[in-house]
Amino acid sequence: MHLSPDELIFWQMGVIKLNATIMYTWGLMLILVVGSKLITQWLSHELQRSRWQNLLEIIVTGIAQQIKEVGLSQPEKYLGFLGTLFLFVAMASLCTIIPGYEPPTGSLSTTTALALCVLVAVPLFGIQDQGISGYARSYLSPTFIMLPFNLISEVSRTLALAVRLFGNMMSGAMIIGILLAITPFVFPVVMTLLGLLTGMVQAYIFFILAAVYIAAATTVHPAQPAAGTDK
Repeated sequence: MHLSPDELIFWQMGVIKLNATIMYTWGLMLILVVGSKLITQWLSHELQRSRWQNLLEIIVTGIAQQIKEVGLSQPEKYLGFLGTLFLFVAMASLCTIIPGYEPPTGSLSTTTALALCVLVAVPLFGIQDQGISGYARSYLSPTFIMLPFNLISEVSRTLALAVRLFGNMMSGAMIIGILLAITPFVFPVVMTLLGLLTGMVQAYIFFILAAVYIAAATTVHPAQPAAGTDK
């Protein structure tokens, strides 16, 4: 049993290693890219649509609705980034039904990379909506003394995103591995199905937290009236 897919090495030359985390991550990316290309190739604008297109529209509109409910008034602007995050984490969990597969989200390096994507995206969306000066002022709110605390908050929540997803995904894989070693096959199958549900929940939580951070960064704060002026 591997504690992390990093320990499963397929090829190595000196310090250069090709482990399961890299292989399965790029495999998932390939599945998402090719799948999206195939699914969107035959979309119809007519009233008569296929079941697959109806399913696709349900997924996309569902994600967009969740983004809107978080507080982002233009969900289509953030749909590409947030939707990709959700689908990647969800697919990483769904593929656990494949024998020998280990989710790359069970590696701290993968979850850290996902959290860093959120760390970069939050100020980019914030600057896009408020401008550089407007977004920079949010770090000085409500007073300039809060600047170091706001900066620490940016780093700490990124770390929390990475560790939370890594811990939940790795613990589920470890429990299933232990049960496979000490119990019959039937019970671990039930735990695997429970792990799929847990993985989907973690994908949803990661997606919602990323949306909340972006919503906070893109909120335009009203200008404070000058001292001594009428409100």
